[in-house]
Amino acid sequence: MTHYVLREWERSPIGDRAGEIAPAHASRLAAAAQQSTFARRDGSGVLDYGRQYLSARGVVGIVSGEGCSLEILPKIDALETESALRDRLVHMLDVAFDLKIDLGGTSRTQWQSETLLDVLIRAFCEKLANALRKGMPRAYSTLEDDLPTLRGSLNVTRQFTRHAVNPSRLACRFDEFLPDIALNQIMKTTVLHLSHHGRSFAVQQELRELAFLYAEISDVPVAMLPWDRVRLDRTNDRWQGLLALSRLFLEQKFQSTTLGAGQGAALLFNMAALFENYIGRLTRRACAGTALDVRLQGGRKYCLTDQATGRQLFQTKPDIIIRRNGVVTHIIDTKWKQIEAQIDDSKRGVSQADVYQMMAYSQLYKAPRLTLLYPQSNAQSERDGVHASFDIGDLATLEIACVALDQSVADIRGQLARIVEGGKTSVSLATSH
Repeated sequence: MTHYVLREWERSPIGDRAGEIAPAHASRLAAAAQQSTFARRDGSGVLDYGRQYLSARGVVGIVSGEGCSLEILPKIDALETESALRDRLVHMLDVAFDLKIDLGGTSRTQWQSETLLDVLIRAFCEKLANALRKGMPRAYSTLEDDLPTLRGSLNVTRQFTRHAVNPSRLACRFDEFLPDIALNQIMKTTVLHLSHHGRSFAVQQELRELAFLYAEISDVPVAMLPWDRVRLDRTNDRWQGLLALSRLFLEQKFQSTTLGAGQGAALLFNMAALFENYIGRLTRRACAGTALDVRLQGGRKYCLTDQATGRQLFQTKPDIIIRRNGVVTHIIDTKWKQIEAQIDDSKRGVSQADVYQMMAYSQLYKAPRLTLLYPQSNAQSERDGVHASFDIGDLATLEIACVALDQSVADIRGQLARIVEGGKTSVSLATSH
């Protein structure tokens, strides 16, 4: 299989020369991308497919077609190599979706030459094998059977209707400690599903061994999996990350599609949404143990109320709302785009629409501090933290801040803690137009 790599918003020429995407492969990859839930009506939500170029957009992950695959990695200025970008993307997915992947495992060196999908499949196999070493989960199930001796309790109604003339058989109702439960059915379906997508021999071997362990578990189609019947508690919480990975593979994030004579697959993530969820969860961790309460995608207040009908319109969902003693003190909105250096643009490339959005949050939530948070870029001379601060009349302060994504999770949490704690001396927003 031929494998290609692009970064967000990067494009590759289509052709038969080295470094180009073969025309037949470009067509298959574009067709697979058009089946994604991220594809727009014109099919350009993931890839722009033209006569001369194939271009990535603001979606990352992997797309595959017959005989080829394309990996789209995030654009993070401070990280230059594909392996470093892939490693950071796995870390962001781990935090954002609570996958609980062991990023310090012995397999880390093997990830350098693998695709994102390979890495996630390998992580799933390792986690599942480790969990099964401690025993496959079981639960009591109530069964009914006709037996020669009494087991459990007698089903009186069934006994006197079906066996009234044959007392040698007893209609028994009893409990049995069985492994054929919802959690194991989901794990088996995930293993079988991934067996069609794992590329390396080692991963395929692991999947075959795992499938053998689940041989006696019922086969359940993806659409009928009993997600709502899974019960996790402190006795089986080691399965939480595995359940999250299964959802990642089996639900809308991962689509397997039939494309004419070939097969296509896509495991894709919108980077703006991923960045938002990643920063939100790390902000919550940074504020843990303090008097601050961090809510993600909360609030949900409306901008307008129709005077005639009382109907509310234009609901708001700030990315991060921080409260102290129940009072909103700070709202943070993440933006997955680069801002400019002060010398290039006094507005730092902040859009007017983003400013208006934050002003609406200030009015609706009475928040005295508002922050637009961006990823750090090479264009900025300043490092992470609050880069500029503006007054919104006498109502609030709007800050422009950045976070450097090339650091450890502990350092990123520290950056976010400093941003939450405070910023620079403010200047009037009116002076920055």
